[in-house]
Parts: sequence; C-alpha cells; structure tokens
Amino acid sequence: MTSRRTFLSAAAVAAAAAALGPLPAWASRPPAGLATRLVPSSGEALPAIGMGTSGSFEVDLPGREPLKEVLRRFVAGGASVIDTSPNYSNAEDVLGDLMAELGVRDRIFLATKLAADDRAAGEAQFAQSLVRLRTDKVELLAVHNLRDWQNQLQLARDLKAEGKTRYIGLTHFRDDAHERLAEIMAAEKPDFIQVNYSVSATHADRALLPLARDLGVAVMVNRAFDDGALFARVGGRPLPGWAGEMGVGSWAQMFLKFVTSHPAVTVVIPATGKPDRQSDQLKAGLGPDLTPAQRAELVAMFA
Repeated sequence: MTSRRTFLSAAAVAAAAAALGPLPAWASRPPAGLATRLVPSSGEALPAIGMGTSGSFEVDLPGREPLKEVLRRFVAGGASVIDTSPNYSNAEDVLGDLMAELGVRDRIFLATKLAADDRAAGEAQFAQSLVRLRTDKVELLAVHNLRDWQNQLQLARDLKAEGKTRYIGLTHFRDDAHERLAEIMAAEKPDFIQVNYSVSATHADRALLPLARDLGVAVMVNRAFDDGALFARVGGRPLPGWAGEMGVGSWAQMFLKFVTSHPAVTVVIPATGKPDRQSDQLKAGLGPDLTPAQRAELVAMFA
C-alpha cells in the first residue's frame, strides 16, 4: 500500500451513520473501513467510492423517493464525493433537495461544473447552480468537457480565491480527448481531472493517468461500467476464483475495484438510482486493492 492509500476507521464510519438517526435494517452493519485516497494538492483524504448523478438523478418528483434512499445509504456507508453538472437537466435540483431533506450537505464533497461559452455565462450558471444545490459553495468546480476552458478555468480559479470552491478541475468522457486533456493539465496543473476509464476502456492508462500521478493531480473516474455495457458482457460468467480473497462479491464491485486499484485514481463515481445497487457498489471500497497481475487478467478478459 502506497502513501496515497489510507483508510477511514470503522469508528468514524459508525459515527457518521449514527448522526443520521435511526437506520433501516440494511444499515445495521454499515461498511467499515471504506478506502480513501489523498488529494495530492492538499493531502485531504476522500473515500474512493463516490457517486455520479448523470441520468440517475434526472428524474421527476415520483422518482425521487428511491434516490433519497440511495443518498441515505451512500452517506451512512461512509462515502462523500458526489459529482453533478448543470448540464444534467434537473440533477442539481434533485440532489440539492435531497441533501436538504436528509440534512447531509455537510457530509458531502460536492462537485459540479462550468458548462458555458463565455465568462458572463459561466458566472450566471454557477450562481444558479448554488441556488439549485441549496449551498453557498462547492468542494470542486470543474470545466465540463473542456468547454471554453480558458475562460471557465480562470473563472474557477477566481471563485476558488473567493472561497466558493476548494478545488478546480477539468473533465472529459471520451478517449479522443485524452491527448488534449493531458496537454492542458500539464500546462495548468488543476487540482483534479475527471476522465473515462474502465476494465474495457483503458486508453487513459497509456499516458494520461501516469502523467496525472507525476504532476500530483487528483483523478476522478467516470464511465467505470462503460455505460453499462460491461454487465451485458459478463452475463452469467462467474467471478475470478480469487475474487473472494479480495473482498469482491459482485461484478459491479470488481469493475469499481479495478479502477480504484490504479495508483493514480482518487475516486470513482458510478451512478445508480437503485438503493440495493448503491449498497453493493460501496462494498468495492472494502478490502485490499487488486494486484497488478489481477488487473492485467481482467483487462485481458474484457479487451
């Protein structure tokens, strides 16, 4: 285990769960020892399993009740990092409302984005994001898919100086953007990047992830399930024989642990609207990292 790998104590996780009040049966034994990773620019420890909101939080009013339980389990399990964007239709509104209903905003590492075409539009958009999220600041503000990145990154820096965000970042979700993302990252050295990476899409491992590690840039990973395509590929295939000794009990956990076992990765943000899947995914943050040989075996299996 490297110096970038630390663990939350079971006592801390239990205390967080107790602060939420009486919990249902599913939480009688909340995950303990959820793995954390350090943000290189600050040394802050973040739980390695986070949550995305694209698709899953873009729901109408009747669809919010399952998401309330998804969020409740997420926080009770010791996780904190949630990624959203003003581009995800009403996801910011839904997340803001549910955080307020559960009273958990102070337990959330909240990440949103700037997705605008000029400085004035970015300023207006961020002001609206704060209203929608029911907060006065966010923990991470990133430029969405490098859109107008020069103006928006400078705006993010200015907002950081004002105390409106703690970290700034750059994001993308396609392999063909990795080279450009790497160039900008090297020149600008943001606190975070967000990028697509999975057992079946390892392009980021060629240069982008090693460069982020060398530069001391934290990495948030999207599309860890390859937009769900990985589950169709496993079908009824059993897990590798060594899965149990690594604490892996499902393919979802395996795909997430593959990502978080990369030494450059800080947090992965799978999205789900189903409480049971949330509980399952959090378990990927338990137990040891996969070995390089185990990761190579998985890549060969899904290449």
